[in-house]
Amino acid sequence: MNPLESADIKGNWATLLLPINEDDSIDFGLLSEAIDRCIAYEVNGIYSNGTAGEFYNQSEEEFEQINALLAGKCASSGTNFQIGVSHMSPYLSRERLKRAVQFEPGAVQLIMPDWFPPTMDEREDFLKEMAEVAGDISLVIYTPPHAKVKQTPADFARLKKAVPTLRGIKIGPVDELFYQEMQQMAPDVSIFIPGHTLASEMLKGGRGAYSNIACLNPGAAQKWYELMLTDIEAAIRLEKRIDVFREQYISAFGKAGYSNQALDKLWAVVGGWLPSMTTRLRWPYRSVPMAEALRLRPIARDHLPEFFED
Repeated sequence: MNPLESADIKGNWATLLLPINEDDSIDFGLLSEAIDRCIAYEVNGIYSNGTAGEFYNQSEEEFEQINALLAGKCASSGTNFQIGVSHMSPYLSRERLKRAVQFEPGAVQLIMPDWFPPTMDEREDFLKEMAEVAGDISLVIYTPPHAKVKQTPADFARLKKAVPTLRGIKIGPVDELFYQEMQQMAPDVSIFIPGHTLASEMLKGGRGAYSNIACLNPGAAQKWYELMLTDIEAAIRLEKRIDVFREQYISAFGKAGYSNQALDKLWAVVGGWLPSMTTRLRWPYRSVPMAEALRLRPIARDHLPEFFED
């Protein structure tokens, strides 16, 4: 697959959730089905090994098996895909990248070293090394909510100058000033934001989402993105209903201490688009009980019927 340019890094990207069996092994049969369904939904792209893919809790053999499966299916169907090479260890992140290159993804996602807050020089050195390993493959920087260093538009502009293959960033909610400064300093870097705010953020300059809403239903999330391109006001009205449901029924689990990845799997089971999927996370993280997800499904259907039309 050809490397994705910044203009290609847009829209609704479905995360590859990691189905976990009761013995903590990966259900590769269900993983294969999830990829097939996302491809059938014609999402803008699929990405592996984000937070919801539990990248931090895989063996290196599992990493390779997951991404070989994704790459094979996407290559045969012509679906855009990205591989997450993030790891808490920058050394292992580089090793994952070395193995990911063989799969020829459109881009790779990575996090900055984070055990101790890296200086700007250290961040630049890290990204240069990763770019050298990646070759022509585009780089996307993921800044999770808990990152010790929150990078500014000036930081991203410096990194872009040092590493021309930096073509995207994934960040939390930002204000209009951030978009304005990015447009001035690094206009050819695609900005991805949380899925549940996609419509309103696109008005400011956001390009797409590695989407928690795609966890609810990848196909419906794709239709919502396409609605944004033709009727942004209708898309924002739907966003408001999504936010009401999220605030009333999903956010409470986050406030109770469940992780973001637990909430992503909760979204997926509530949506029911992958019938055998469970809320189970790998040890030691707590999973939202299946009973809670099933309790919320009819409530979600009432609030967001568009996500249950299939």
